[in-house]
Amino acid sequence: MNPDIPLQLLGGITAREFLRDYWQKKPLLIRQAIPDFESPIDADELAGLALEEEVESRLVIEHGERPWELRRGPFAEDEFGKLPEREWTLLVQAVDQFVPEVGELLENFRFLPSWRIDDVMISYAAPGGSVGPHFDNYDVFLLQGHGKRHWQIGQMCDSDSKLLEHADLRILADFQATDEWTLEPGDMLYLPPRLAHCGVAVDDCLTYSVGFRAPSAAEVLTHFTDFLSQYLPDEERYTDADAQPVSDPHQIQHDALDRLKGLLTEHMSDERMLLTWFGQFMTEPRYPELVTGPELEEEDLLGSLEQGAVLIRNPSARLAWSEVDEDLLLFASGQSRLLPGKLRELLKMICAADALHSDNLGPWLADEDGRNLLCELVKQGSLGFADE
Repeated sequence: MNPDIPLQLLGGITAREFLRDYWQKKPLLIRQAIPDFESPIDADELAGLALEEEVESRLVIEHGERPWELRRGPFAEDEFGKLPEREWTLLVQAVDQFVPEVGELLENFRFLPSWRIDDVMISYAAPGGSVGPHFDNYDVFLLQGHGKRHWQIGQMCDSDSKLLEHADLRILADFQATDEWTLEPGDMLYLPPRLAHCGVAVDDCLTYSVGFRAPSAAEVLTHFTDFLSQYLPDEERYTDADAQPVSDPHQIQHDALDRLKGLLTEHMSDERMLLTWFGQFMTEPRYPELVTGPELEEEDLLGSLEQGAVLIRNPSARLAWSEVDEDLLLFASGQSRLLPGKLRELLKMICAADALHSDNLGPWLADEDGRNLLCELVKQGSLGFADE
């Protein structure tokens, strides 16, 4: 994608301008980001997803058994019939993984790294429905899918911002609105991290939330050190060879800290290990149980492709790749695989193509490394046959 071509999705500015002036800096309202947008899913279909065990869903009822009552799915079908006429919201996570037409919306956001995109959450709200004023620690695009929703934005927040006493929801106790707009189908609002916002349904409405993965410093340190520890032998320890006599045996000298920092730096600055961990971490699927594949032999895969079979990406899988010297690293649903540089175009096609078949795979089916890679991805579950 050319970063200097104006995009309708961004209101006529380029991707470069958006990233420079708005991304993680300030909000942007885009009228008719997707002109004449028609939601590929309606309220009844969204409610149907919330009945399923494998789908993550929530109900927020502003005036329920207690203020801002939260219920977690899966729900029974008759539960929706007992809800009040106003002021409740159904939220369903990762709808893009269950409804292909919703997943196709993400093609509009390819000016951003795909490994940064988390999921498409869809919320249905009855008139007056809201989840209260709050803030997120990640970027979000809010696309209006059906009906109208009134949005207010306010102050920048942080961990010291006062919240209402609530066991499950992070609702701001002090919301200071600065701007407000009413969004109609096709309108979109971009919000940077930590910006307070509050949306209230004007009528029955559907809102699409495209959220982004943004691991916290605590998550990075915890998960990366856990990853590193798997590869460090027990004899790698703090040492103090050539230490000098101490005047007070109870004092921790600063040269001890220098040695400790050296021990940490030696391993924490290993770029190869950091890249491997980061790629695996950022491609971990939201629902790992949905990324499974069959036992398969290469001969069976080749035979199926020769007979016209088509491979597609599992909607729950996440794929990315990077360079390591002359080689390549493929990250597939939380796993990594080192590959020869000759497979660069195959990796790019696996990550980007809508479908893989004998026509576009062509010479890769005659390459042992290429065949092996395709077979392993099918067995892992990141790729699957289109008719299954």
